[in-house]
Amino acid sequence: MPTGLEVTKAAMDDFKKIQRYMVLAKKENAAETYAELKREYIVLKAILQVAGVNMTDIDEIKE
Repeated sequence: MPTGLEVTKAAMDDFKKIQRYMVLAKKENAAETYAELKREYIVLKAILQVAGVNMTDIDEIKE
């Protein structure tokens, strides 16, 4: 069973990846893709905030 730290690290890795894809989707004007990625972004952001992660430095999207 994963520890809280392992879950947080996995969420942070996924959050970083989703942000990178969101930036690419926005550049390519892929609205549907961006919207789907944003749903994942919101969920991951909520998980990280509950885990006590300071989002100030890692949140590049700021939405």
